[in-house]
Amino acid sequence: MMFRPPDQPRSGRVFLAGDCHGRFDHVIEAAQVFLPAAIVFLGDMEPPAPLHEVLAPLVGVTSIWWIPGNHDTDSEANYDNLFGSKLGDRSLHGRVVEIAGVRIAGLGGVFRERVWAPPGGPQYESAEEFVRRCGHGNRWRDGLPLKHRSTIFPDVYHRMFKQRADVLVTHEAPSYRRGDYGQVAIAELARTLHVTKTFHGHLHADRQYGSSLGFHGYGVGLRGIMDLDGQVVVPGESE
Repeated sequence: MMFRPPDQPRSGRVFLAGDCHGRFDHVIEAAQVFLPAAIVFLGDMEPPAPLHEVLAPLVGVTSIWWIPGNHDTDSEANYDNLFGSKLGDRSLHGRVVEIAGVRIAGLGGVFRERVWAPPGGPQYESAEEFVRRCGHGNRWRDGLPLKHRSTIFPDVYHRMFKQRADVLVTHEAPSYRRGDYGQVAIAELARTLHVTKTFHGHLHADRQYGSSLGFHGYGVGLRGIMDLDGQVVVPGESE
């Protein structure tokens, strides 16, 4: 249990929340204790109800942002509770937003071989192209198939190359060394954006990668929370 000293002022910290997979009590408690300026969720949230209802205790307490993970499009309920919530416009996917004085770039979702598996070439450049070619029977709500609403499309990725940021948050991990579970394309995006730090979810482990690629990298574990200095607020759970 975490306790906040009486009359503790709101901090300027930004929290990064790892894959919640339907459980948010630890985030609500941490935010009520430490009063961060903002919380950024790193995907695989799977809220059991509309996100604005799940996080109602935090509305007005902290600024809420998120990127989607691959499991956020596993079901219609997952999708609607996130994308269709009153916090649906707080997605950082494909954007750079100044949050608490820090320019944070976001790239949610995952690479899928059917669309694009870097370093290979893409099968489709954009969601619009995919919809045109996938056949009417494969569409969901007359648009992109549900699963691919958390797929990284090349056009979104490459549009980010024109921007600059201080921090990059992703669901996929960047690759730091041969044989790890990260993606070289994420590391390339981080360098192109000239960020000093990256944070990711997806791998369900608290990690610090050092700065061998020119930026400091951090993985936030399952239901873990870090701040922008890489300090662990809530350790990730073991699976």
